[in-house]
Amino acid sequence: MPDIDECADPNANSCEQICINTPGSYNCSCPEGFTGDGKNNGRGCNAPNSNSEFPWIKFSVGMGVGFMSLVVGTTWLYFCIKKRKLIKLREKFFQQNGGFLLKQRISSNEGGVEATKIFTVEELKKATNNYASDGILGRGGNGIVYKGILLDNRIVAIKKSKFVDEDQIEQFINEVLILTQVNHRNVVRLFGCCLEAEVPLLVYEYVSHGTLYEHIHSRNGAPWLSWQNRLRVASETANALSYLHSSAQMPIIHRDVKSANLLLDDVYTAKVADFGASRLIPIDQTHLATMVQGTLGYLDPEYFRTSQLTEKSDVYSFGVVLAELLTGMKPISRDRNDEDKNLAEYFVLSMRKNQLFQILDRRVVREGSLEQLQKVAELVKSCLSLHGEDRPIMKEVASELESLRKFTKNNPWPNGHGNEDESSDLYTIPIDSNTGLNNFSGQYNSNSNTNSSNFSGQYSSDSSSLIYSTPNTNSPLIQNRRET
Repeated sequence: MPDIDECADPNANSCEQICINTPGSYNCSCPEGFTGDGKNNGRGCNAPNSNSEFPWIKFSVGMGVGFMSLVVGTTWLYFCIKKRKLIKLREKFFQQNGGFLLKQRISSNEGGVEATKIFTVEELKKATNNYASDGILGRGGNGIVYKGILLDNRIVAIKKSKFVDEDQIEQFINEVLILTQVNHRNVVRLFGCCLEAEVPLLVYEYVSHGTLYEHIHSRNGAPWLSWQNRLRVASETANALSYLHSSAQMPIIHRDVKSANLLLDDVYTAKVADFGASRLIPIDQTHLATMVQGTLGYLDPEYFRTSQLTEKSDVYSFGVVLAELLTGMKPISRDRNDEDKNLAEYFVLSMRKNQLFQILDRRVVREGSLEQLQKVAELVKSCLSLHGEDRPIMKEVASELESLRKFTKNNPWPNGHGNEDESSDLYTIPIDSNTGLNNFSGQYNSNSNTNSSNFSGQYSSDSSSLIYSTPNTNSPLIQNRRET
């Protein structure tokens, strides 16, 4: 039987490269330099440099690609989870801070859609360059105020509080809604708030020229603080407080009136600022029982004793500011004797002793007339009455100051100031004993009731602010004040 050449028919052999026919069979081989058995169904023929000789390379590449895919996938998953948690946390804060309640009030036109702006966390982070330290305008025990620039290029002041009373959320929302609608040229405007943070952030109008406190008590003095300008600033402040007490939708008691909370714009117009301690007074009520809060030297003694907050508390604090403007002295000073550290007491006692003109700022004495100074001093005295019922309301104070301003405009001193010789004599002119000072000054006498002496004791503290706990547990929602 003839031999069949399997190598001649590719389908009859399984060789990959070289087929060698043998009697009755065939053999497979590889070209020189190749390895393997030469069979398609075996190890085949492999070149010397083939990757098949180095399987670990393929394995390593595969492992590397797999590991990178795992890292990328894990990172993506981590950020997705983190973003989801952040969104949920912001939603929690938004709800916790009364965001849904605020939206509901806005949609029902209680707050005015155009008046109240709800900012996002990202907007305010961008506005403040992530709350950069070089943008800090003020810092206090309860919060920090940053300068910011919004997307529409408005410059704003952003107050970042340290804490908030969660039990007073509804009142906070009411305050935001009302304050955003306050429209008075001498009140710093509240543009809106951010409720996505742990504590609410408030966005206010930015006022560029610092506080009245800084100008009154600057080392070199403030050239613009003429007698007329002092009267103007006092009148503007009184008008603003009168507006808050009687013209706003709901009466607002500021509760922390002081020169450090009176800001000045680029033309030195006064603007009442910092409503962190403010309270709304229901129209059918005349006072609120609340935790005592305020700043030493400005705090109403009656409010301190009784915890009963009324609009007359603002009147007292304004009286201290007016005394600052007249004397250039700080409300609390270690430079004065112990019994005279408190400016309010010192001012009234000086009137009682007919020594008022000895404590007035020399520029005030030089530029103001005797009649004007006496009238303003009497106004200060009435505002500083220890009993609220004896104090005027802010509307009366504003009216009196406006009348004095008009008198100053219509009857200026020659060349804008008084005669030097005449002004020096004013220091020795006694206050008329018939002005009613005796009744008031008795409140500061050592023989007066213990209430006044107890109140004097509060000023022995080195602290510039006071938060005094009372049996009443109703505390304000926001107690953040910018302090100087």
